[in-house]
Parts: sequence; C-alpha cells; structure tokens
Amino acid sequence: MKTVTADELKQKVEAGETVHIIDVREKDEVAAGMIPGAQHIPLGELPERTGELDSSQEYYVVCHAGGRSAKASEHLESNGFHPINVEGGMSSWRGVTVYG
Repeated sequence: MKTVTADELKQKVEAGETVHIIDVREKDEVAAGMIPGAQHIPLGELPERTGELDSSQEYYVVCHAGGRSAKASEHLESNGFHPINVEGGMSSWRGVTVYG
C-alpha cells in the first residue's frame, strides 16, 4: 500500500496539484474540519459507494490518525483502485481546513 505523510499531501494541495482525497471519518468528525475539496465517504459506507469513484484516479485516503484510512485503502486496492494512505491523518494535518 502506498503512503504519504500529511505534510507531503499538504505540499501537493498548496502547490495546486490536482489531488483526489477521500475522508473516511464519521460525520461528527468531519464537522470539526476537513481538507478542502475532500470527498466524505465514511468507512462503513465505502463498500456500497465505490461506484462514485473513478478507478483510473489515485485517491489520498484520510481519517483521524491513519488506521481507518489504511483499512479503506486495503479495500479500495483489492477492488482495483489506486489509494494512497495518509499517515497520521487529520491529527497530523497542518494545512487549511474547512468546516461543515
């Protein structure tokens, strides 16, 4: 499984690179802030919502600390997607955050 640190993802976002981010945290966690442009798909909904994703794209997968995103990445990879787990998750994110 590919991984990046939250700081490496932050550099890509700040450089204006096109990145596809999936936030697999729960709704109450996302309300406390998420990475701008991230798509919210709670881990428990991921199996039924993979049809919303494009298997030709790479997806940066983020949760609070990296455990759930690792599980989500394993699921995506086993279904033909190209996930990149964000190590440290939102607890390590030091970039811009949007609130919902």
